[in-house]
Formats: sequence, C-alpha cells, structure tokens
Amino acid sequence: MPPLMMDRRLACLGLLSGAIGWTSQAVAAGLYDEKTKVFRLDGGDVTYAFGINAKGQAQALYWGGRLAPGDALAAATAVPDHSSFELSTSITPQEFPAQGGGMFVEPALKVAYPDGVRDVVLKYASHRLTDAGVTVRLKDIERELYVELRYVMDSETGILGRSAVVENRTRTPVRIDQFAAGALTLPIETDYRLQYLTGRWAGEWTLQSRPVTAGSTVLESRRGSTGHQNNPWFAIDRTGASDEEFGPVWFGALAWSGSWRITIDADSMGKVRIVGGYNPYDFAYRLQPGETLESPVLYAGYSGQGMGGASRLMHRFQRQNILPGGAKARLRPVLYNSWEATEFAVTEPGQIALAEKAATIGVERFVMDDGWFGARNSDKAGLGDWTVNRTKFPNGLKPLIDKVRGLGMEFGLWVEPEMVNADSDLYRAHPDWVINFPTRPRTEGRNQMMLNLARKDVRDHLLKVLDDLVSQNDIAFLKWDHNRNWSEPGWSEQSPDDEQKIYVAAVRNLYWILAELRRRHPKLEIESCAGGGGRVDMGVMALTDQVWPSDNTDPYDRLTIQDGFTHAYTPAVMMAWVTDSPSWANRRTTSLEYRFLVSMQGGLGIGANLNHWKDEDFAAAKRLIAEYKTIRATVQRGDLYRLVSPRDGSERSVTLSVSPDRKQAALFAFVHSASKLQPPPLIQLRGLDPKTTYGLRVIAGANDSSNPAQASGAFWMEYGLKTLLRGDFQAAGFVLEATA
Repeated sequence: MPPLMMDRRLACLGLLSGAIGWTSQAVAAGLYDEKTKVFRLDGGDVTYAFGINAKGQAQALYWGGRLAPGDALAAATAVPDHSSFELSTSITPQEFPAQGGGMFVEPALKVAYPDGVRDVVLKYASHRLTDAGVTVRLKDIERELYVELRYVMDSETGILGRSAVVENRTRTPVRIDQFAAGALTLPIETDYRLQYLTGRWAGEWTLQSRPVTAGSTVLESRRGSTGHQNNPWFAIDRTGASDEEFGPVWFGALAWSGSWRITIDADSMGKVRIVGGYNPYDFAYRLQPGETLESPVLYAGYSGQGMGGASRLMHRFQRQNILPGGAKARLRPVLYNSWEATEFAVTEPGQIALAEKAATIGVERFVMDDGWFGARNSDKAGLGDWTVNRTKFPNGLKPLIDKVRGLGMEFGLWVEPEMVNADSDLYRAHPDWVINFPTRPRTEGRNQMMLNLARKDVRDHLLKVLDDLVSQNDIAFLKWDHNRNWSEPGWSEQSPDDEQKIYVAAVRNLYWILAELRRRHPKLEIESCAGGGGRVDMGVMALTDQVWPSDNTDPYDRLTIQDGFTHAYTPAVMMAWVTDSPSWANRRTTSLEYRFLVSMQGGLGIGANLNHWKDEDFAAAKRLIAEYKTIRATVQRGDLYRLVSPRDGSERSVTLSVSPDRKQAALFAFVHSASKLQPPPLIQLRGLDPKTTYGLRVIAGANDSSNPAQASGAFWMEYGLKTLLRGDFQAAGFVLEATA
C-alpha cells in the first residue's frame, strides 16, 4: 500500500490524524440550532451538547442522560467575571480552553510565537455537520492559527470521540507547548469521586478512588509509552449516589500509546473539567507554515447504571468499534506459551515436545517465546537480530512450524522489535539508531536500549525484518513485547528545535508499522505486551487483537488485576494464563482447577511447564479447556457483571458473564479464606431474562444440593445461587443455559 493510502487508513482509526473513525458505521448525526447556536449529539442513552456564546467561545452545556428530542437547551452564555481574580475566560466552561486572555485553568492548547508572544484567544469561525458528527473551526483573534474540534458519537453506546487539529497558517513557525483533544465539563456537584488505575510491573490495574476537590489531579505517563504506573482511563461518579450497578458515572479513555496526561480539575467556582492529550512534560512541537498537528482521540461516555454499566458500555464500544474486525473479530484461541517452561533455552526438540503435549489438551495456538533468534541465550545479547538461531534450530523454524500445524494448532512467535542489545549485530552496525543524546551515557534497562522509531530508516528496517519473518514462515501470531521505557529522548538527526517531535513521530510510526504489517498479512494476529500491562490503551488496541495485562500470573493476584483491567477494557482482549504452582511471584500454592477458573474469565492461555504435569493434570486441563470453549463467546463478547469485588481485602470474588442474547451465563466464584464456619452468602445474579428458564450446570467445584436444576431468571437474580466454598483459595464455576 502506498504511504498516502496507509496514512488514510490510520487516520480513519484516529491514530495518524485527529480524524475519528471506527469499525462500525453506527454514528450519531450532529444537530445544530441556528437560533441558539447549540450543537447536540444523541447516542444510546446519552446527550452531549455545547454552544457558541456571544464571545465566540465554544462552551459546554450538557453531558449526561439522553434528553427528549423536543427538549430545548438554552443558548450558551459566558459566565461573567466573578471578580478581578476569577475572570470570565477562566470560569466559563470552554470546550477547548487555550492559554491566553486571562486563562488560569488547565489549557488544551499552549503556543509560543517567534516574536515572544505566548497568547492564544480562540473564537468560533465556522462549522460542518455531517452524518459522522460535528466539526467546529476556531481561529485566534489576531493570528492565522486555527483549531478544528472534531466530535463523533456512537449511536449505540453514546460514547463520544473528541479530537483536535491545530493548523499554522502564519508565515513563521509556531511552537506547540501543550496540546489536548479538548475539555470535558461535568455538572456542578459537591460529591464527585474520581476512580483511576495505577500500578507497577507485576502489580498493574489497581483501582484507586479519591474525592474530587478543589485543585487538580494529574494522571500521566512521562515514559514514552502508556506505562504501568497510570493508565489513560478515568471514571467519575458521585459518592452516596453511585455504586457498581446504580447511579451516574462519567468515564473516558485516551487513545495514545506514548507519553500522555489527563488532568481532572475542580476550578475555583466548583466546575469539574477533564483535559486529556499529549503530556506537556518535555514536549515541544514546532509547526512550520502550512503544517498541522493532530491530537490523540479522547473517548468519553456516560452511564446511569453505575460503574458496571459504564464498563459494559466501554466493552461493547471497544469490541464493535476499536478492535480489528469489530463485531466480526475472531474469538481468542486457547494458546500455549513456552516462556515459563523454557525461558531462553528453546530448542527444536524441546518445543516440539511441549507442542505435542499442548495439542492433547485442546490448545489451538502454540507460541514460542524469547530465545529463538540471534545470539539470544540471555537478556544480555541478540535483541535486534531477528534471524533464526541455527544452533537451536539447524533447519530454521519450518520443522517446528510444520509439526505444530500438523498437530492442528497455529504457530506464534515472540518478538520485541523496538529494542536492541548493545551486544547485537544491529547495534554494532547502527549505534546511531537508538534514542540518545550523542554526548550523554546511554541508559540501559534489562540490558537493552530503545530504537528510534521516529527515524524513517529505522521504521522501514523494522517493517522489512518483520515482513520477511512472517512471509518466510507460517506464522499466525506475534506476541509483540516492549520491556523498558524511554531515556535520553534525543533525535540528533533533527535540529534542536525539532528534536522533541520524537514523542509524536515515534508512536505514529509504531502505529504505521503495525497497520502496514497487518495489511500485508491480513490473517496475522498481534498481542500488545510491554513487560505485562505497560502498553494497554485504545490506540494500540485498534491495531492489535489482544493484550497481556500483567507478567504476574499468580491466580489470586490475577483476580484483582483482572477486576481493575475490566473497569476500563473488554475481557475480549484480556489474556490470562494458567501457570505453575507455587507461583513464581508469591510462591503461593493453588489447585489447577482454581488457576483455570481464574484464567477462564478472559482469553484462556496455558503457560505452565507441561513436562512437569501428571496424567491427572492433563485430564483436568483437557476437560476444563473443552468447557471453556462452550462459554468462550459469552466470556469474551458478553456483558460482564462484577458481582463481588476482590478488592479492599475481600474474602470473595464473583463475576458473571451474560451472552448478548441472554441465553447463556457463566459464573465464576472464589473464596480467599473462609473462617469461623461463616456460611457463604447467596449470589444474586444479574442481566438474565427474568421470564426465561435456565438450567444450571457445574463446570468446576462443588454444587450445593439446594440449588435447583433449573429455575427462572427471576429466581436466580432475586433468590440467588448457593456455593460450597470453604477453605483457602477455593473456586467454583457454573453455566446457566436457557432451556428450549
């Protein structure tokens, strides 16, 4: 595909440009009232509205539950100065606040001109209404600087996509110091509560909660990638009015895989605003005359059904509109990965032995992990040399791949294309290809450095080696890893004024490689992995088929990891492996059945050393994998209900997945440690059809004899289901099927 055509494809995804698009065509047309100058978008159960006030500012009016078609919204009116300290510019809730004219709140745009002026005051210039949404054009009051605001709303979920494009039409360069997709404004209330996700390596997806009070909360990554420490997702509900299933929730996520920032700001007048975009830390992007810069897309939604309702809306939106293939995307196959069995000590006979064992239990995809290439016997060498190690594989990969295919499985391979070891042929030939400052030491992490994907020669090299690898071998899947963050973010081939463009250019070239590789190999599937969950966001999700939430596969830890993950992202992409016991992370011992039930809540994988399994382990695994395949579509594409959270020291965890047609439900129940002969409480299900009769089937664990063999949806939701979970680290799994 020519570069221009590829650029258009990425623009459609909202990745290479601010143009927002998605797989589904179900978008809400924008409405405009000429008399009041009010713009309105309606989708699902949501209305979003803004207007142009008398000062020419784009002003937020409403974001919440859907209004009736005839409900008229009053014209936007700029808030008057509260005092000489709280000027109208700052306290009027602008859709795109720019740094200038007395602005003191978090700006979406901050610029600097060559003459020293650092002031932007944007006014309405024009707009376009299309079947795909609303575009509003703003212009600076004095200079030829334009900003285009883009709004697209999904007609089914009401999730809104916001982005912006800044254009320099002056005759001199303009430096962009801060740039976001826009601002979101909430109705004035006093009891808002912010929820967000934090973590570290092997400890990702911890749900945090704090009141929204005067001042700012900053969620960010300065790492050049999405990062483990914070994830670009937020949700805001109301203390006392909202819980898991009831009450208002405003939520959003930024589609960007580089350094990012989301600021939640309660201003001096009590208005709460959310601004999300590029991280301004170490950011400067010089626009030459005639050039443009596009922001990442900020997706935002509203639910009146609590945090669970917000999650289900986001899951549905991601499945239908973000993931490759949309609603027609393939279900995640059951995979086996060799890492925990062999680490770097991969050989053709050893991998074949594992593949033969994996095939007997129903595995559908066999993935060979690190160690197959270059001089790769440890993490100290070989990274960057994507040629087969002929000592380990004398005849290349073909004999192994043929064996795997002959066993009825697909073949997958681990790669880490963006990295290089100093001890590699690639680095010896091209030491200038890494991100660096020429006069400074080159910091290593895991004995590796980052290649500079902003460079076209590096980008093209990586595409070629990956294309060759997939073209010359029958590879169905790449596990794409990324095991360190940036340091010394220099780009010496650029002028000093343009070096910091690396923060944008490197990520956009990553997206370009992924998209072009997929175009050349339409059946290829890719997993986003970054030392676990260090690169999970709605940008990379648009170009990959699944993600790796954490390197921590301890099943008890995974309950809280998966609980946090599903607040923001769909189980359709959440890979979960059954690994050895005791776990490497905590040396905790758990049963094989417990480990399987934890992993069956997402995309099921096996990562244990099958060479250590006994006959009864293979028999149990074969049975449970067969059971998983009967509920896989419901788990991956159904509605998720987090009935009992494992967070905050809870002794229990319960999730329920309900198929879209409500004919099947899969229930997973866990107990950490029972005590004092406390009987387990009944579990009231949700999301079933109250009038449909459902039969109960046990897939693992014990069933209480008092549970009926079949009952109405109303019974299961109102009366509930009883479990026999006593002891430590116990689990049970049930399936409810609608009877004919």
